[in-house]
Amino acid sequence: MVSWLGYGNSATISIVLEDEETRTKVPVLMDDDTKQFQHLFYDGDNVSGQVNIKLKQEGKKLEHQGIRIEFLGQIEMFYDKGNNYEFVKLDRDLARPGELTQSCSFPFEFLKVVKQYESYTGRNVKLRYFLRVTIARRLVDLVHEREVIVHQLSSYPETNSPLKMEVGIEDCLHIEFEYNRSKYHLNDVIVGKIYFILVRIKIKHMELSILKRETTGSGANTYNENEQIGRYEIMDGAPVRGESIPIRLFLSAYDLSPTMKDVNKKFSVRYYLNLVLVDEDDRRYFKQQEITVWRKSPNSLVSPKRGVAAFGKDD
Repeated sequence: MVSWLGYGNSATISIVLEDEETRTKVPVLMDDDTKQFQHLFYDGDNVSGQVNIKLKQEGKKLEHQGIRIEFLGQIEMFYDKGNNYEFVKLDRDLARPGELTQSCSFPFEFLKVVKQYESYTGRNVKLRYFLRVTIARRLVDLVHEREVIVHQLSSYPETNSPLKMEVGIEDCLHIEFEYNRSKYHLNDVIVGKIYFILVRIKIKHMELSILKRETTGSGANTYNENEQIGRYEIMDGAPVRGESIPIRLFLSAYDLSPTMKDVNKKFSVRYYLNLVLVDEDDRRYFKQQEITVWRKSPNSLVSPKRGVAAFGKDD
């Protein structure tokens, strides 16, 4: 009925970026687990290009109440589908109310756009940037969206202390573990060592895993989603006192985002190294240590730190 009255999709809309042929593309995992390549932008980059409107029947007029384009930054909480939170909203009018009788194009430009957060898709939340073109009509607007990806670059941390901790169970197990840094870029290598100072329980297996913790909501409505990103077997067999086991874990093998803390007061993403020991009775002993993950840009500095903690036991 809508189409018969002339309010259906009587035109198709496309958005062409100005530097589409030369701008870097990155793979993005879609909802159906396929990957698409989307254009990459950084904070402060201009977003410009052209909107093309192609009439399905040339010469047949398309009446409209105005044509506009928006650049939007939006947070979508999957458990709250009706509410999207916009933290960036820029708009440009492309045409005043009137009518189109032939296909046409409109240039657009958003200069030095502030993009303060990185694009992110998680288990319960999505942060995305996109362009939206709207042809306003009396009954049904014609709308087209095109998503872009934003990466946030960081400089090398001013301090990047090694992680050194002694952990154990009184009179049963005492080990010391050391990681070379506490902050790692996305293509970094975690290098470390495990020292067995006291071993009075029969350990048969040890592994190191990377845990991602996505936190959404706040206060009583806070929800944590834990996901094991990768697992690395350190040892298979019983260790002896004085033994030292090296660790070398390549982060580039895993699909990580940077650490994100209190993004627009809606969500956080944190990473932990989880050291797990399993004894002959299949009891699990574990210790987690938070690390910071960042997206690399030039500059570097490093410095040291030490702490003491106790093992948790997973019955």
